[in-house]
Amino acid sequence: MSRLSVHHQTSPDIPNKVLGHAEDITSTLAAVGIDFRVLDIDVKLQPGVAQAEVLSAIAAPLQQLQSDHDLGHVEVTSIDQRRWPTEHDKPVGAPQEITVEGEQRYLFLSGQGMLSLHIDDYVFVLLAERNALVSVPAGTRHWFELGEFPYCTMVRLSTGNAAVGKPSGDDIAARFPRLQD
Repeated sequence: MSRLSVHHQTSPDIPNKVLGHAEDITSTLAAVGIDFRVLDIDVKLQPGVAQAEVLSAIAAPLQQLQSDHDLGHVEVTSIDQRRWPTEHDKPVGAPQEITVEGEQRYLFLSGQGMLSLHIDDYVFVLLAERNALVSVPAGTRHWFELGEFPYCTMVRLSTGNAAVGKPSGDDIAARFPRLQD
């Protein structure tokens, strides 16, 4: 079950509200132009599986999302913290707030990841879990992280110009709590 906390940008440690029901998360994010849904995808994928296995398992819903939203770029992240190739591959620094020129959609298939959306004076911190789909409109300031010991399988779909983010120049991501494992 995904969870959403809403913070004023000046109070990263104290949320204004915390939500755990999908309907509440959906309506809160919709009010600021973010689409959140829980899809009915009956696929069991373990974090750490190969990209080809992920793409094969979700081929039909993935193709539907791509055609419905004109999202040509697909990036698979499938990490199991127990299988780090080498110690230097672990993330060390705080995530960085970025913006992208086109739309993105994050589809979480297993495990969890934290997507933070900086909209006006508020930060919407979504701890996303299985089958959560969240849109990130073009120009939305955001950051994403998997924690020190990532355990997540997700797909990021984007328009071609949204494949690479540009740093916003704001250090806000470093001031907000990290994903705790």
